[in-house]
Amino acid sequence: MLELNFRQVHLDFHTSEAIAGIGADFDADEFAETLAAARVNSITCFSRCHHGWIYHDTAQFPERRHPHLTCNLLARQIEACHARGIRVPIYITVRWDHFTARQHPEWLVVDENGTFVGTKPYDAGFYRQLCLNSPYVDFLEQQTLEVCRTLPTDGFFFDIVFPTACSCEHCKRDMIAAGLDPSDAAARKQFADRVLLEFEERMTAAVRSVQPEATIFYNGGHVGPYHRGILHSYTHLELESLPSGGWGYMHFPVAQRFARTLGVPTLGMTGKFHTSWGDFSSYKNQPALEFECFNMVAMGAQCSVGDQLHPSGKIDAETYKLIGSVYSQIEAIEPWCRGAEPVAEIGVFTPEEFLGGGHGAMRPAIIGATRILQELRQQFDIIDSQSDLSRYKLLILPDEVPTDDKLAAKLQQFVQAGGALIASYQSGLNAGSGTNPPTGFNLQVLGIEDLGEAPYSPDFILAGKLGGARPDTGQVMYSQGRQVAPRAGTEVMSGMIQPYFNRTWEHFCSHRHTPADKPAIYPGATRCGNCIYLMHPLFGLYEAKAPLWCKELVRGALDLLLPEPVLRVDGPSTLQASLNVQREQGRQIIHLLHYIPERRGREFDVIEDVIPLYKVKVSVRVGARVPTRVTLEPQGEELPFEQQGGRVEFVVPELNGHQIVAIA
Repeated sequence: MLELNFRQVHLDFHTSEAIAGIGADFDADEFAETLAAARVNSITCFSRCHHGWIYHDTAQFPERRHPHLTCNLLARQIEACHARGIRVPIYITVRWDHFTARQHPEWLVVDENGTFVGTKPYDAGFYRQLCLNSPYVDFLEQQTLEVCRTLPTDGFFFDIVFPTACSCEHCKRDMIAAGLDPSDAAARKQFADRVLLEFEERMTAAVRSVQPEATIFYNGGHVGPYHRGILHSYTHLELESLPSGGWGYMHFPVAQRFARTLGVPTLGMTGKFHTSWGDFSSYKNQPALEFECFNMVAMGAQCSVGDQLHPSGKIDAETYKLIGSVYSQIEAIEPWCRGAEPVAEIGVFTPEEFLGGGHGAMRPAIIGATRILQELRQQFDIIDSQSDLSRYKLLILPDEVPTDDKLAAKLQQFVQAGGALIASYQSGLNAGSGTNPPTGFNLQVLGIEDLGEAPYSPDFILAGKLGGARPDTGQVMYSQGRQVAPRAGTEVMSGMIQPYFNRTWEHFCSHRHTPADKPAIYPGATRCGNCIYLMHPLFGLYEAKAPLWCKELVRGALDLLLPEPVLRVDGPSTLQASLNVQREQGRQIIHLLHYIPERRGREFDVIEDVIPLYKVKVSVRVGARVPTRVTLEPQGEELPFEQQGGRVEFVVPELNGHQIVAIA
């Protein structure tokens, strides 16, 4: 497999034609020496930006060379970096190009109302989208080929590449020729997917015809199940995920836990900015950048930090002091990260495959599931219906994962082979029922009959055999659940209490809801063999309101179905733990992270402080293997340990933000 560099920078350079002296203060030696001092070993630099300007000499498109560019900037960046062993992938914008949008409005994406998609005529911005089924693609290909032929090319980062339904004349004509109805929204989406597939195949073929070893990535701001069908055009995946820039701290773990199962290298991308791209003269808090980079390597990705070069070409020394303070730590731990494979016992199905999603539109159920499992320090991947289920001991279908006959058969086979399964709310319902939401459980291993939406909401769960702090006390479930009836052989694990009545204008009590102390006619949770069903959308509910009892219900189900997890770590729920394995070195690697994102401002979470933990107890399943050493890395400090019952147990004396423990 391709091995990516661990310490990368993505250097934006979107620069207006209204600014003079572009690159006038660029010093090639200063630029490359600053990067080297910050331990950067790969930097993505610009060929063409969102304004549409090119930042190097071009014989084919001289009209697109930035009118105030003072030097052959990209060529000089590459030369200086290569002299110091630093890779330089090349950036080319795709859908956003202000120059082209003004010169060729006939190439713009048009919505179903006949309106250009993106920036309005008198708004600031270059966000009008260009259609990838127009002659614009001919220009893109030729510009890319010129770069391949005239510049040393390590790789390409094609930006703003995602499917967009379009009603321009080119798309309407070609849809009709393909037997599709342009007035049908579903047909437009289908055609948009095809256009993107063909575009990426064409561009990848063009690059490989000249530079067969170049890395290639197409960025749409999110990686998910959609990428399975187009991955053959990529060499790797880069997960743009700036927590303060609209993605949030839950986006990266959701995207990476899926992306890492696809069989290609992954690169996490955050930013040095306090907010997001183009936020000049702002600097992320160092603990935040530490956490974001340590979290990347803990989950099996390499690191990239976004920056933006000033129009003058002068590199910002303060930015690279910040990046260097983190990348020097990443460099020190690389021997325990290189070739490390994440260990996962649990596979969590993403509803995105069935219901859509992406950056800014992740399904609440998958966010809630990820948050709960991370807080419980479970080792899990996020998967889809095409994943290899044999890798996992337990599967979770959170809230809204419908099952057609093919998926139902696959899950049935998994359970019959000894696997365990947890499903909640509408998960397991028949995807082919023709109703929205679907009805009737197609997943027979759950051992329940579907009776439709529960008659009461909110209702109140008695955790019962699922335990928790209050197993015999009713606890409110804020979202309406699914009424089910257990079949013969299915055990009721948790009962329900109903309210006096549903709150309406005709009858209501107090401000919200009131339990009647009367048993409901339906169960809250059931168990059939190795399968547990939870009637409420509790993963989405946890994403919205974070009731501790919802997490305790999941914990109870996991304790019953996965009683000996591969990793146990004592500590607060803010402590994250990831287990990897380095097969070549014959060792297990544990990453412990304790950084706490806080909503100090209204708009996004920040991390400012590192709060240390002491005497953290860890237990790892090692099976029949007999470890010889447990060490803190990169310190090389040995820890005393005990081995019993196929597990190794030890105590980490102090955790100050991030700590690696190696078991060899």
